Amino acid sequence: MIDLKNLTIEKAHQMMKKGELTSVELVSTCLQNIKEKNKELNIFLEVFDDALDQAKKADETIKSGKGTKLTGIPIAIKDNMLITGKKTSSASKMLKNYVATYDAFVIKKLKGDGAVLIGRTNMDEFAMGSSTENSAYGPVRNPIDPSRVPGGSSGGSAAAVAANMALGALGSDTGSSIRQPASLCGVVGMKPTYSAVSRSGIMAMASSLDQVGSIAKTSEDAKIIFNCISGKDEMDSTSVNFLDFKVTPNKKIIGVPRDFLKEGVDPEVLHNFEKSLEKLKKVGYQIKDIVMPHLQYSLPVYYIIMPAEVSTNLARLDGMRYGLRKDGDNVFDTFKKSRSAGFGPETRRRMILGAYVLSHGYYDAYYNKARKLRRAIENEFKKIFEDVDFVVTPTAPTPAFKFGEKKDPLAMYLCDIFTTPANIAGLPAISIPSGFSSSGLPFGFQFNGPLFSDDSLFKIGKKFEEIKGM
Repeated sequence: MIDLKNLTIEKAHQMMKKGELTSVELVSTCLQNIKEKNKELNIFLEVFDDALDQAKKADETIKSGKGTKLTGIPIAIKDNMLITGKKTSSASKMLKNYVATYDAFVIKKLKGDGAVLIGRTNMDEFAMGSSTENSAYGPVRNPIDPSRVPGGSSGGSAAAVAANMALGALGSDTGSSIRQPASLCGVVGMKPTYSAVSRSGIMAMASSLDQVGSIAKTSEDAKIIFNCISGKDEMDSTSVNFLDFKVTPNKKIIGVPRDFLKEGVDPEVLHNFEKSLEKLKKVGYQIKDIVMPHLQYSLPVYYIIMPAEVSTNLARLDGMRYGLRKDGDNVFDTFKKSRSAGFGPETRRRMILGAYVLSHGYYDAYYNKARKLRRAIENEFKKIFEDVDFVVTPTAPTPAFKFGEKKDPLAMYLCDIFTTPANIAGLPAISIPSGFSSSGLPFGFQFNGPLFSDDSLFKIGKKFEEIKGM
């Protein structure tokens, strides 16, 4: 019997190399878990019928001595990443039957390393949400407590790893969508430096903020996935060769923006955060209070820039070329009916808000001001990183909350308060499990690093995992 709970990608790789485990056995066990749990948790929208065939091929590759660390490893894929011949719906009615005609860059990379793509995971529709309650196919439930949300929008991917349905997963992060669900599900979530991973073949939400990243049980596993999917892509002009820009901070100083942690944070979250800082002190890190006055504007800046880009990116889904179509009396009526039926309430809310901030008379009042503040936040981080290696915060202001608890959109948006700064500034950030609440719900501790310090984040994440039990 395979102990999936304690099995990591690194361990599985070593076992398969030694002949102690086959990919077919590993994938079969994951598929059995999915069969037993998915009806309740609603994590997978589709389990791929060729998963075992992929595993058989991987076993042959391993036997030939040509396997990589990801060969034969079952990976879950968020439902906004194109896989040739597979449906990709972004958990929407609008693209319910859309079948991808090519592979996203990250999918090509995973296939090239022989990873087993086990299925596509549920998510907030078009990645818009912090709870995965906005899926057109029903919410995902948190494996730790099914009465609570798993976070979002990559809630399905985080839950798949937490529920031992896959050893790793891909998510996309626009403002929190890898790190926050990783925190709420008790796993590791990494948002890489913007441009370190190509966005080609990813259904765009907000193009200047979106970034694909890894979700796994450990920092080492998240790094293995990142090393596979990163790299320059000719189909994405914003992508770069990460190794050409790699940065390694070495001061062993960690900055804490305490003024940013005062309001709206659960007392248990703050207590866990302070305990985590003490553990870092004990292993030689200096904790330094820092002042970042512009950081408080990250969330409002995000909720101006993001919907503006959403309204532009989703304009192409109009019922005319592809996707859901509802015929009307004329072109405008068809357009209106198709979008009304195809988009859920949260997606419509963000498109309307985006159109508003881009409209004549409000463009300068809102959008241009947000762009200027974005640059100020970027510069503030750049200056701070001259004095400290990392900036740390809790990942989320609360542990996993119950379904329907945050009906007010503003209350839901506040879930992203600690995670949006990294997206605004294009920085890498990682969430590491840091303990549990009195009711057994996981907490996350977030490290933000300078541009292209992704490797250093994996290293400090690994160190943090080692000292967590101190």
